Amino acid sequence: MANIGYARVSTADQNMALQLDALRHAGVEKIFRDQGVSGSLAERPGLDRCLEHLREGDVLVVWKLDRLGRSTRHVLSVIDELTSRGVGFRSITDGLQTEGAMGKAMLTIMAAFAELERDTMIERTRAGLAAAAADGRKGGRPQKEDHSAVTKARSMREKGINASDIAKMLGVSRATVYRYLADLSLPR
Repeated sequence: MANIGYARVSTADQNMALQLDALRHAGVEKIFRDQGVSGSLAERPGLDRCLEHLREGDVLVVWKLDRLGRSTRHVLSVIDELTSRGVGFRSITDGLQTEGAMGKAMLTIMAAFAELERDTMIERTRAGLAAAAADGRKGGRPQKEDHSAVTKARSMREKGINASDIAKMLGVSRATVYRYLADLSLPR
């Protein structure tokens, strides 16, 4: 019987030290990790290895329920699988564990809230992008408008030079050359 930990951060530049410290403090013997992997993905290499490693009597320990996953269905599916194999589950921050009916009910509720939080964040992001687009702003890197480069690209193309060669001569990407040639809003 062992406490086995799982830690995850969504982006490669995030630090999982807080999770690792909490897991060690909770008596975890071995920790599996996923760095730069979204919780919305069902397949995560570290989690997959962790689930394979767990044996009857072990307890899977996570820092917070949303580290296991953002989809209620996925979280509950993993916990059901663990329960059927005789493996316990514990979430440190949320104070949840699979023992008893109340523990299982709380896990279901917390998983639903984790999914709601993620969905709300996605809605806010989409609404913000739509509002920005309505104001004429768009995301991404601002285009460098070099009217002389546009003129040169169009002139070279009229002379029969292909887009790859034009890109090399102007020091821009081929995609930029195609944009110069196609965008009628740019000066002629």
